[in-house]
Amino acid sequence: MKPQVIIIGRPNVGKSTLFNRLVGKKLALVDDQPGVTRDRRMGDAEIAGLQFTIVDTAGWEDENELTLPGRMRKQTEASLEGADVALFVVDARAGLTPLDEEIGRYLREHDVPIVLVANKAEGAAGESGVLESYSLGFGDPVPLSAEHGEGVADLFSALWPIIGEKADAVEAAAQLASEEEDEDAPLGPLKLAIVGRPNAGKSTLINRLLGEDRLLTGPEAGITRDSIAIDWEWTDPKSNETRDIRLIDTAGMRKKRNVVEKLEKLSVADARRAVDFAEVVVLLLDATQGLEHQDLKIASLALEEGRALMIAINKWDIAEDASGLFNGIRAALDDGLAQVRGVPLFAVSAKTGKGLDPMLKAAFDLRDSWSKRVPTAALNRWFDDAMEANPPPAPGGRRIKLRYITQVGTRPPRFVIFGTRLDDLPKSYERYLVNGIRAKLGFDAVPVRVSLKSPKNPYNANKGGGGNYSGGSDKS
Repeated sequence: MKPQVIIIGRPNVGKSTLFNRLVGKKLALVDDQPGVTRDRRMGDAEIAGLQFTIVDTAGWEDENELTLPGRMRKQTEASLEGADVALFVVDARAGLTPLDEEIGRYLREHDVPIVLVANKAEGAAGESGVLESYSLGFGDPVPLSAEHGEGVADLFSALWPIIGEKADAVEAAAQLASEEEDEDAPLGPLKLAIVGRPNAGKSTLINRLLGEDRLLTGPEAGITRDSIAIDWEWTDPKSNETRDIRLIDTAGMRKKRNVVEKLEKLSVADARRAVDFAEVVVLLLDATQGLEHQDLKIASLALEEGRALMIAINKWDIAEDASGLFNGIRAALDDGLAQVRGVPLFAVSAKTGKGLDPMLKAAFDLRDSWSKRVPTAALNRWFDDAMEANPPPAPGGRRIKLRYITQVGTRPPRFVIFGTRLDDLPKSYERYLVNGIRAKLGFDAVPVRVSLKSPKNPYNANKGGGGNYSGGSDKS
């Protein structure tokens, strides 16, 4: 594993801005108000060739452990376990506060090496704060401006003596593994995103899978703000096979008209990006609330993005009329998601662990279908049989000719059908072909894309045409 560097400090000193600067992307949500970050967030960072894992944490607050800020602090404290170095960030413009001194006392009780970072040190306004930070007793502070990128070279100089040797060893091992990599190697970790409305139990479910309180949870709706990715190994209890999963927790998605605060808008946008990153999306429902229109909108979003989708009904341990609830949701899904019938549906409990292993096994099977490529010969045999069973119509007495089909991509599976007079092909016949691909070629619950293309017509060159025609948008 790469060296792990933890960012710690009180709220609003610029920890998430520094995190984004070091990973080179705006991954963590940033806002002027304090307390935006609530969960630990990890990213791959690099400074002048020094590669490490950077961990953003919630702002340290002196609150009771039972309160939300207190639970956030416990998450920050837990982040020190296994860390190679901690970046203790203070605000050079605001100067030291009693809370900075309290954090300093806490850090001195641990064996983790500390690098003191005086952020917002640009210009004359930060000079006095940099000098004042010496009193914390962590040696020379690193004056830095995370927002403008100033002082990053000095941060490299402070980190290299602590983690440089380990980083070099990890990089050498990675290069050796890359050289020996087989072209036919299996797929990498399953990228599994958990999405749903607020308070459906997404973070609680992930904590149950991990066997630890890795993510902040509680009765308050909307605790999760950032999309948090966690690498994890799952052991199939039946085969005893260990498989890698990247679990992605996301913020709850409410109806758009109910989202008015800037931070919630940013959180929902971050959750949508997490869906783009995922391979399989688990839509988590609340058994006490059933299926609502917003759930169908979230499911449609995942399918529109071409992700493989499955549904899990959480809180099954307290569900009333369980059988009726399950059958009702199944019927509503088949009706509301007509573009993909038969989406896998599971009854689970994040509290007891019921149904989680079968759900994960099905997620791997679903990814296999999502990544599947059909041999050309088998594909065209199906195509000929489909045409023979139900020939294309002949509007106006002129037959539409569909000549052949080819698969042009996977993840999601994408197909192109070539033929003539495709402008006149009814939508119902396109659905017939898409449904046939799903039913006969093993893509039952996977979004399928089908494009229609006509060959180039040389006689249309003088009319500005002549290119391939795509009959409408992709079909799923």
